[in-house]
Amino acid sequence: MTLTTPHQHAGPGEATAHHEALLAAHSAHNYAPLPVVLSHGSGARVVDVEGRSYIDCLAGYSALNFGHAHPDLLAAAHAQLDRLTLTSRAFGNDRLGPFCAELAALVGKDMVLPMNTGAEAVESGLKLVRKWGYEVRGVARDRARIVVAAANFHGRTISIVGFSTDPEARNGFGPFPDGFDVVPHGDAAALRAAIGPDTVAVLIEPVQGEAGVVVPPPGYLAEVRAACTEAGILFVADEVQSGLGRTGHVLATRGLGGVDADVYLLGKALGGGILPVSAVVADEAVMGVLKPGQHGSTFGGNPLAAAVGRVVIGLLAEGSLLRQAVTLGHLLSTELDLLVGRGVVTFRHTGLWAGVDIDPELGSGRDVCERMCARGVLVKDTHGATVRLSPPLVISEDDLRTAVRVMGEVLSDMRRDRSRRG
Repeated sequence: MTLTTPHQHAGPGEATAHHEALLAAHSAHNYAPLPVVLSHGSGARVVDVEGRSYIDCLAGYSALNFGHAHPDLLAAAHAQLDRLTLTSRAFGNDRLGPFCAELAALVGKDMVLPMNTGAEAVESGLKLVRKWGYEVRGVARDRARIVVAAANFHGRTISIVGFSTDPEARNGFGPFPDGFDVVPHGDAAALRAAIGPDTVAVLIEPVQGEAGVVVPPPGYLAEVRAACTEAGILFVADEVQSGLGRTGHVLATRGLGGVDADVYLLGKALGGGILPVSAVVADEAVMGVLKPGQHGSTFGGNPLAAAVGRVVIGLLAEGSLLRQAVTLGHLLSTELDLLVGRGVVTFRHTGLWAGVDIDPELGSGRDVCERMCARGVLVKDTHGATVRLSPPLVISEDDLRTAVRVMGEVLSDMRRDRSRRG
């Protein structure tokens, strides 16, 4: 497949309009996608139904850390499709045991609970730590509480949005389950104060992705670890977005904070961008509280998922992509720094991941994303004035520079437009 250099695109053509009309008429309106309809891709490049090329700087919210159509991942999926795709957990399969053993070794824990989506991993983690709280910590039945951080994003199930502080995620979906105590993100003192006799765990994202790539203050993760250890409760790290290479580390908790969580929640990149694969990873002292019949998933741990997941684990264990994420992250930071004061108010970054705050006087984050899309670069806004950059770890230096250059050109145009208005 030949992918041309991104350029200024004309407006949506007939093919794009046709697909958008189908979505508008027959798909639930729970998304407001950018005006592009993609058909195929390779590496960090994608092509739309009009044949126009784009640099993908979202990577499926980090599900495509290894890029589109990675040859090793595709080979594993193709081979497994011809053999066995699903057994349910009523039976064993020859891919699941090796997958669990290799993921446990990569993370440095004893046991793996395979699931499908990131939200399923979080829900499974919540059930696990509550059960641990009753059976090991000795909390009275149905009184377990979990401390969470404000501005969190852990998924969109009823229990998860119930402890979200985002009105758009919460409003209209109650009533919500009890048992969660929300504290300000990055405030170790507030977290300690919220821990009580019925607390069984603290659940946080080591880097808050949906909030705008919010990196914790120095020492915060170590404070969380210390507070959990002192209280005899579990530290649960939601690494669905931050884990598996995005920050230049297998786990952001260890790479950024230098500490170890008791329970890791993984997803997105674990499926290689091919299918949903997620997992809860913990030591036997925690995972061992689950017994047959107490939790399950028809598709969790299926042979196809395990076959693809094993290749993901191998790519991470080899290490070159982690090193590349660090190198490209420094380049991304250097390039973005040139835009501060020129339409960018500030930005936060770790590894190959950045949240860029746009001057609201110029326009919204959505405005920037639409204009960048028209110039052949795909990014996504969040919370009004923030644009997220999370390209595949396989992106070239030239494409990364081009993406930031396009952002700069868009901001320059927006500044010029503002000057004309008055």
